[in-house]
Amino acid sequence: MHGRYQVELRLEGPDSLFAALHLALAGRNPALDRRHIRTGEGTRARSSILTDREPRSHIGQGGVDQKRPVHAMADPEGQRSARATALRPSRQGDPGMTRRFNKVAFVASQTPEAQDALAALKARYSAVEPENADVVVALGGDGLMLQTLHRFMGSSKPIYGMNKGTVGFLMNEFQDEGLLDRLESAHRGVVHPLLMVARDLQGEAYTARAINDVYVFRQTHQTAKIRISINSQMRLAELVADGVLVATPAGSTAYNLSVGGPILPLDASLLALTPISAFRPRRWSGALLPQHARIQFDVLDPERRPVSAVADHTEFRRVSQVSVSLDRSVDLVMLHDPGHGLDERILREQFGP
Repeated sequence: MHGRYQVELRLEGPDSLFAALHLALAGRNPALDRRHIRTGEGTRARSSILTDREPRSHIGQGGVDQKRPVHAMADPEGQRSARATALRPSRQGDPGMTRRFNKVAFVASQTPEAQDALAALKARYSAVEPENADVVVALGGDGLMLQTLHRFMGSSKPIYGMNKGTVGFLMNEFQDEGLLDRLESAHRGVVHPLLMVARDLQGEAYTARAINDVYVFRQTHQTAKIRISINSQMRLAELVADGVLVATPAGSTAYNLSVGGPILPLDASLLALTPISAFRPRRWSGALLPQHARIQFDVLDPERRPVSAVADHTEFRRVSQVSVSLDRSVDLVMLHDPGHGLDERILREQFGP
């Protein structure tokens, strides 16, 4: 009667892998059932080979060794050992692979394109509520990305944007396939917001944060008159203009660039101070400030020349004084595909049409 039997593989010493391979090959030879191989001093590999041949005398009925215990194991042709499985490198897409992000949430703007993309992704991937997610995927344009970053400000929750808007400077390209793998390989970028403190004519203080920029702007047909101080020292006694803004490196390619301000590399420890349609001093084009600078705008004649203060999409009207500084206590985390991070986009912007 022909029987099948198998006992455990035991490997010891630095050369045991080669011994295991040797034994695996030897197992295909029906003339071999088990052997001891010495691959170096103190190094042994011992194995029993699965074979379909006449069992020896010490194998009892059912193919079980009567003198030594045999571990019940599956056929090695159909299952690797637990040790080999543990050593096997994981591939992206393996169901058992440990991922950075296991709980994904989706948010989208209200445009038809973004809503269609949202439906397609929810049909393809399981989703949780944004508050419970490891990562939030935002579908829309730069406006939605800013809203999503503001919504989760202070949580350090990473935001991965996919463009279903107009410009999409802050976004990745939209694809409904391979999202989980893209999240795994995405590069993490951290930016800090600006903190704005605005005081109205009654002295009431209001605070808001901005990812792109803070600016003061005239409310009527009359130009604004603004005094500018840096770190409590007056630098410009009177700016006559439509307004003036402070931009972060991430926001330097937005409104700041449109009014003639400089583009700042993302890793530059600088803020851009840029006038908006300056009338006096006519030749003043702004300044580059260190990120630790404290900037103060005092509105001159605020009753006759009212001014608004804006931090991204938050506006306070009829202000008399505005202070701006970088808030390093808050991390805003954005994820971008390799080769398409904000630093690369800002660099490309300087050489684009």
